[in-house]
Amino acid sequence: MSALATAAIYFGAFVAVGVIVKVAAGRWLKMRDIDLSEVRRQLGPNRRKSSRFLLGMWRKDDPD
Repeated sequence: MSALATAAIYFGAFVAVGVIVKVAAGRWLKMRDIDLSEVRRQLGPNRRKSSRFLLGMWRKDDPD
């Protein structure tokens, strides 16, 4: 088995799991009639700023 095929199987598994989780979470939220904007609204304008290290880069969640 070539290195390219091994890498495709390895990374493909992570991508597949990510897609499955995203679809499942979307269906779960839709079933309960929950929207991300609603969650942010409940937190209010005074929520604290947070920064996270995500996939090799810093991501800031600024309040809207």
